[in-house]
Amino acid sequence: MGVPEGALDHAPIPAYRGDHPRKSGRPAEYYPFPITIGGAGPVETLFAGPSTYPFLCGANKVTGSQPLVDNHDGEGVPVFSLDVEGNQTEEVIGYSRDCSHKTSVAYYYRSTLDGEFYPLENANGDIDQVTVNGKSTEFIVRLETGTINRFFYAIAALRGEGETAEAPNTSNWNKRLIYQFRGGVGVGRQQGDISHRAIIDRRADQLARGYAVVYSTANQTSNHYNIWLAEDTARRLKKQFSALYAEPMYTVGIGGSGGAIQQYLLAQNAPGVLDAALPLYSYPDMVSQTIYVFDCEPLEYFFDVVAADNPRWRDVQEREAVIGLATNPEFEHRFKILEDAAALFDGRYRTTADGASECVQGWRGLVPLVNNPNFIHFSKSFSDSVAENTHWTHWEDLREFYGAGQDGYANSAWDNQGVQYGLNALKQGKITVDEFLRLNATIGGWKNPTEQGGEKLWFMNGQVFPMDLSVWSEHNMNLGSLDNPAPRSVASVEAIEGIYRSGHVFLGDVEIPILDVRHYLDGELDMHHSLASFSSRERIRRARGHADNQLIWMSHKKYNPVDEALDVIDHWMQKIIEHPERGVAGNKPVEATDRCFDRDGNVLAAGPSVWDGDWNHKPAGACMRQYPIHSTPRQMSGAPITGDVFKCALQPVERAVAKDIYGSATSGIVERIDDLRRIFPQGVCNYNAPDVGRPKGPLFPHGGEVMIAGHSVGADYRQSPGEITQEQDGVEQEVQPTPVSVDESELDEE
Repeated sequence: MGVPEGALDHAPIPAYRGDHPRKSGRPAEYYPFPITIGGAGPVETLFAGPSTYPFLCGANKVTGSQPLVDNHDGEGVPVFSLDVEGNQTEEVIGYSRDCSHKTSVAYYYRSTLDGEFYPLENANGDIDQVTVNGKSTEFIVRLETGTINRFFYAIAALRGEGETAEAPNTSNWNKRLIYQFRGGVGVGRQQGDISHRAIIDRRADQLARGYAVVYSTANQTSNHYNIWLAEDTARRLKKQFSALYAEPMYTVGIGGSGGAIQQYLLAQNAPGVLDAALPLYSYPDMVSQTIYVFDCEPLEYFFDVVAADNPRWRDVQEREAVIGLATNPEFEHRFKILEDAAALFDGRYRTTADGASECVQGWRGLVPLVNNPNFIHFSKSFSDSVAENTHWTHWEDLREFYGAGQDGYANSAWDNQGVQYGLNALKQGKITVDEFLRLNATIGGWKNPTEQGGEKLWFMNGQVFPMDLSVWSEHNMNLGSLDNPAPRSVASVEAIEGIYRSGHVFLGDVEIPILDVRHYLDGELDMHHSLASFSSRERIRRARGHADNQLIWMSHKKYNPVDEALDVIDHWMQKIIEHPERGVAGNKPVEATDRCFDRDGNVLAAGPSVWDGDWNHKPAGACMRQYPIHSTPRQMSGAPITGDVFKCALQPVERAVAKDIYGSATSGIVERIDDLRRIFPQGVCNYNAPDVGRPKGPLFPHGGEVMIAGHSVGADYRQSPGEITQEQDGVEQEVQPTPVSVDESELDEE
């Protein structure tokens, strides 16, 4: 695979300094939607920047067609000629750099024989029936696929009366649109695949009720995490839909993990793209997850290897006081077989703990994928020269926002300077001063990109020698000792500012109805821990003075409440449409409450206080007692539940001692003050001060009105953001951490 000239020059660039997307306008659309059948959609984005290369074409499994030839210069993937029977030959007729496909339409029906979907031409008297808009109709779905902004898109809706592929009919559409989002961890440079299962099977229940559904692989985060690109494509796909059907009554987002992140960020950055959101297995945003995820492997390496002589760490439950994330002493994690094989050659694996933590089961392997410029799991899809000269990191994928240094590598927003790992455990007497100091002296930061080597997770990169296995990636860490403490990572402040300004950090300023739904998976050490919903809630409360527009539903994994949630959203939206002057919170229906469910779908508890707990300094509510939340390594180091402090303000260790942040361990710390100074020569974190990298002042105006479902709705701020910030940050008091727990499955959906 070749790339256009200059694509891999890696020139240094400054971090983004422009307006936040909430403040900036969008250019007028120039493309003449709708894309016609047989035509190809736009390649260059409307406002999300020029195309990047290399870019790996995926597969349209609906049509089985190859991408269109767009050059004869060897750039992109080869396109082959077909024989008279339509089979692919070995003759290369050109190359596809941008992976465009012709727009096409296919019809699928659900069979009464097995409930599966098949091409309509296969029907043999077995077409299922559904009732929509008060009448019975055949369960036949029109599925349109094509490409927009180089990514696949799909539109699915029940076939209307007398329609043709070119002219769909809206008679069986309920006038509501679902925008499907999907998750995973990706660093860009791939188109992704599409199949009828990705949209028809996934949303069959909603299609049967008359919803139309749209989806793009640009809105699947296993392909990229650029929220500008996600928004640009979403706007264009909605234009394609409206040009074919009509403007929907409202658009509701739905999707899990990275699909939930997109909903929170689009609600913040681009009011009007979504009118309501149903995030599943949510996180507030991707980049603030790296703050604590990058702590996991250094901490696990310390427990497994450096402190292997301390038998307490063989009990993973002991580790929870430091890492915060859930642990399970009886859990056999997914790396266990590898470790057992490696133990024959490497003694480090003979002393690893029984059981596992979420760090291992949920997050292991994420640091290489996000942070190591030398590693990507699909590198074999590219020529050696392209693969070797591409920087495969999240930072690089968003280099226009993070900026890039003189070495050509994108800046990183990850920082652990001054972070006192295990501070809470020290204060609570769960670790000694000696253990605390040794832990923090050992753990440094991750090496600079120019110093990082290839990964040794051999199941990830094809090596098959257990003696080469390194599950912790410790060769890419800075490690030290009490006599020679390890240097910590220092983030680029400009990069942090750039990622804030570009709208990739969830600030909490959202107006639309949000119903945050998840299965309770903390006990399974799943990365989709329940804490994240409350981190989002606190960011919303901090920004707006309340979080009345966000509900949190949590259920046993055997029950899927998505359809019930859609009904609540629908009632809420209809009330907003009828009385927009009442606003979002003022139109909340009576059934729109926080709640939790058992395995059979029974409501265990519902109401405004069911999720109270230590996180909001109230007695634990009924749902919190049923489904307790955990924490993170940064919270156990003193950071707030919002989880959005990239770079903490530093204070001298003497001041930290004077402020009594060490509690009952203060006298022991004073005796070892020289060790503490040597470990933290620049000082330790002061979490009462704001993030050093967060831009000063508001990033966009507050107040005014937002458009929801085509209606102007007044913004509902209970306090001015300045008052809210002062309430949180203006008082010098200790911030108490809250004890709260790649394409993963959604709620029975992935």
